[in-house]
Amino acid sequence: MKIVIIGAGIVGLTSAWWLARDGHEITVLDRAAAVGHGASHANGAQLSYSYVAPLASASVLRSLPGWLLSGDSPVRLRPTFDPAQTGWLLRFLAACTQRASDTATAKLLSLSALSRASLHAMLAETPAEFHHRQNGKLVVLSTAASMAEAERQMRLQAGMGSRQHALTAAECVALEPALSTIAHRLVGGIHTPDEEVGDCFLLCAALHDALAPRVAFRLGTTVQRIRVERGRIAALATDAGDIVADAYVLAAGARSGPLARLARSPVPVQPIRGYSITAKVRPGNAAPVRSITDSARKTVYAPLGNTLRVAGFAEIDAGRDQLHPGRIATLAKTLAETFPDAVAREDLHPDRLQPWSGLRPATPTSLPVIGRSRVANLFVNAGQGALGFTLAAGSAALLADIVAGRQPAIDAAAFAPM
Repeated sequence: MKIVIIGAGIVGLTSAWWLARDGHEITVLDRAAAVGHGASHANGAQLSYSYVAPLASASVLRSLPGWLLSGDSPVRLRPTFDPAQTGWLLRFLAACTQRASDTATAKLLSLSALSRASLHAMLAETPAEFHHRQNGKLVVLSTAASMAEAERQMRLQAGMGSRQHALTAAECVALEPALSTIAHRLVGGIHTPDEEVGDCFLLCAALHDALAPRVAFRLGTTVQRIRVERGRIAALATDAGDIVADAYVLAAGARSGPLARLARSPVPVQPIRGYSITAKVRPGNAAPVRSITDSARKTVYAPLGNTLRVAGFAEIDAGRDQLHPGRIATLAKTLAETFPDAVAREDLHPDRLQPWSGLRPATPTSLPVIGRSRVANLFVNAGQGALGFTLAAGSAALLADIVAGRQPAIDAAAFAPM
């Protein structure tokens, strides 16, 4: 079957890999001139298979008023007059219950387990160098209440197969000595020894090179209209002419919502902006060797080769392409305060930090949308949010099963388009 995939980020490229493996004739289309230039470019770099709890939760609902009112909040709402944003927010608030959060966690854990296995299967067939390693992840907590909530989540996930350990503050520092500078504000942490890291952009580039001999890439091509006739897509109208295929896969990240509306098949994807910096690590042992999530500051740290990726913030906005220097400055300040000896002072200059901002495609429940849409020959693989890197390979493998009509390894109905 001839299939066009809209989107050349990690979700689109893994979709291309699994569909091409099934023998389909694949074309990957993206408005960017190269692969991996959306949310895949400089994300948090953590492959967090056990940290998939949805953004919508009872604890987030309690914190939301304070976050939205604070100018330096890790979460910020930039309201628009877009009805799609309003509808998304209402559905998000409705999902902020413990029962809904626990149910979504179970579904996401099944997908993340599939994703770990699927990524490793891909790498066995298509080796790639992207600073990938299993280094474990440590989430550190700064209040008794947040520690109690983290332990509750750990117990819930233990019954779903996750292997995690609660640590005291002293045990956190013993495990990761780089945390000694913030030991005074830690009450404990949750350690997951088998979590992984990797550079998502490098993996995108490697997949492009591996797929190029058998997959057509039409980069720098913008979809302007989607022509739907008798319940099927007849053609994609692009700035390079019409493109016709037997089936189409919408894997365009934060642009999936507007493009789905062009196809008369809405997808509840809201752009949520995140930020990152990538700092060169000085020689020595002052930088963490594990992935670190500082829960109090909503900041993640991932070692990548001789650099440290620092990421944070969630801005619910209109999806405009922009980078706020204040956010980058805050990340640099947080890095300097948390790991003061990890990066030389001159390497904390904004020009050397590789500042980045990107839009993550989030659904109200954090469950991605994977499967056949209401348009007969349009499939969707979108809405992975901040877990795009983590869930990409599993989402793609699930999509390939759906397209092929095979029995999926997990419950596909949990992620089916509405």
